[in-house]
Amino acid sequence: MTKPNHRIAILGATSHIAKGLIVGLAAAGHRLTLFARSPERVRGFLVLAGITQQVPVLPIEGFCEGSYDVVINCVGIGDPGKLREKMSSIFRVTEHFDNLVLDYQGRHPATLYLNLSSGAAYGQDFYEPVREDSRACFDINHLGMGDYYGMAKACSEAKHRALSGRPIVDLRVFGYFSRFIDLETKYLMCEVVTCLKRGEVFVTGSGNIMRDYVHPDDLVALVECCLEHPELNEAFDVYSLKPVAKFEILDSFTTRFGLKVRIEGDVAHVAPTGNKDNYYSVNRRAARIGYQPKYSSIDSLLVETEVLLK
Repeated sequence: MTKPNHRIAILGATSHIAKGLIVGLAAAGHRLTLFARSPERVRGFLVLAGITQQVPVLPIEGFCEGSYDVVINCVGIGDPGKLREKMSSIFRVTEHFDNLVLDYQGRHPATLYLNLSSGAAYGQDFYEPVREDSRACFDINHLGMGDYYGMAKACSEAKHRALSGRPIVDLRVFGYFSRFIDLETKYLMCEVVTCLKRGEVFVTGSGNIMRDYVHPDDLVALVECCLEHPELNEAFDVYSLKPVAKFEILDSFTTRFGLKVRIEGDVAHVAPTGNKDNYYSVNRRAARIGYQPKYSSIDSLLVETEVLLK
C-alpha cells in the first residue's frame, strides 16, 4: 500500500535540522512548502542538495495563507555562541513562532503540528541519562543563563499538553549531526571536523561525556511514524541506536581520519545551556509508534563526516 504524500510546511528552513528533514521528506515524495527569514538561502541549499522538484520557498510572513496537512516548526537559535548572546530573547522567539503555528492550527484543526523541542527541556541535571520517569529540574529561585533555553522549550511543551484535544507532537532532540551543519557553530563535533579539515590538533580536557547523535535518516523516520499517528498529543525523546562517549569518538576519528588529539586537563567544553555529562535519553516511548533507529551515534558521526570531508 502506497503511503500518502502529505502537504508539509517547514518553518525555519535554513536551520541545520530542517535541512536534513527537507532532503529526507522530499525524497519520500511529500509536498513541501518551506518558510524562512532568508528564502534566498533556502533556494541556494535546494540547488546544492540536488532537489529538483518544485518546492515553494516563501518568507515566514506568508505562512498563514497556505493549506497543510503537517507543520514542522524548526525555528530556533542553533548556534551555541549566538544563543549565549541572545539568551534574553529566546522566550519571545520561541513563543512567537509557537503561537503562529497554534493560531494556524486553530483555523485548521486537522493539521498535525510537529515541534522540534530539545533535551534541555529536562533542565540541567544530566548526571544520569533521562528516563521515562525523569522530571524537569530548574532551580526557580536561582535561575541562570543555562536555564532559559530549556525553560522556553518546557513552557512550549506544557502549553501543547494543555491543548490535549489537538494533534501536537514535541520531538526532544538531544544531539544531531549531519553533512549540512555549519562548521562555524560552536559545537564539539564542529571543532573536531574543523581540526581535521585544517590538519590541526584537537585539544580537549580529560573529562569524558556521553552524547547521542541521531542520524538525519532516523529523524525523518520518526517524523514519518508521527505522520502515521496524526491524532497524537505527545512528547517523544529522540534517540539513536546507541549513545557514544567523547573518547570513543576521538579514538574512532583518529583511526578513520587521522585526527590528532592532545589532552589537557584544564580544557572544558561548556554548553551555554549548562554542563551535561550524560546528555541523552533512555526513554524509548517513541518505539510505541514504530520508531526503530538504524544508526548508532558513532556510525552517524562517521558517515556524515566522511561526506563533509569530501
